[in-house]
Amino acid sequence: MRADHLGFACGAALGFLGDRALGDPRRGHPVAAFGRAAQAVEQRLWRDHRGHGALHTLLCAGGTVAAAGALARAVRPSRAAGIALTAATTWAVLGGTSLGREARAVGGALAAGDLEVARERLPHLCGRDPEALDGPQMARAVVESVAENTSDAVVGALVWGALGGVPGLAGFRAVNTLDAMVGHKSPRYRRFGWAAARLDDVVGWPGARLTATLAVLAGPDPRGAWRVARRDASRHPSPNAGPVEAAFAGALGVRLGGTLAYKGRVEHRPVLGAENRPVETADIERAVRLSRRVSLLALGVAIGVRAAVSRGRAAGSLSPDRLTRRSR
Repeated sequence: MRADHLGFACGAALGFLGDRALGDPRRGHPVAAFGRAAQAVEQRLWRDHRGHGALHTLLCAGGTVAAAGALARAVRPSRAAGIALTAATTWAVLGGTSLGREARAVGGALAAGDLEVARERLPHLCGRDPEALDGPQMARAVVESVAENTSDAVVGALVWGALGGVPGLAGFRAVNTLDAMVGHKSPRYRRFGWAAARLDDVVGWPGARLTATLAVLAGPDPRGAWRVARRDASRHPSPNAGPVEAAFAGALGVRLGGTLAYKGRVEHRPVLGAENRPVETADIERAVRLSRRVSLLALGVAIGVRAAVSRGRAAGSLSPDRLTRRSR
């Protein structure tokens, strides 16, 4: 069990550093390959029915977990191969560096006063309609996306890696990707994507709470972050984005939420941190730095959780009943 913990710690740390150094590859990304496969399955299964959507989610997410589990079992006899697989999977599922790069690209365009470039880059971060947003509104959208994706693209994956190893890492990313593909409330996916959206809410729950907690602890204003997170998190329509965005709003001392423009629809969400000032372009860099601190702390928490899980398994394998049988 100690070897299991050390293998995960080494692999997760190497994968985390790989993401920091390299980011996402421009071509051949495993998540993109999964997306193409999921789209092919969707073309065969799609019906305007929840049952067909649930089957799609089961085949895509369940198949990913099963394949990752088979790989993990295959490399188990070799510690080096196990570390390499964990490192490669961690690197593949994390997206913290690309998140920061895209956020800074929009921030740089806004700082230069080039709203057209900012509008071109914003869709890389979120689904807002950039043509309906001015500079401050785009800055707010970026900060909200950095907050939410810190949980979705980094912390949540590390949590499930700690709990489930390579299958946990891959399974979390599969569910999160399916939600992004079919989990929205468009006419095509309102029923078909229901299962993916609900499953994403479930698997995202622990990562979102850990992200919010670490944002409170690592942010420049822990007291303000705690106040806004406790008061406003439940006002957000998303059970997982709410705590994260509220904690970031309080930590950064800014106001998030309000009117959001998507293509074809407008949402009026509650304001998070209403007493704070509006988001400014400079807050994008502050949000990225907070995201990086939260991500690093989450890696430490994940390694600690994995150690606890390993100790628990070891204790179970050395139960009094088994010790008695061994002594005989």
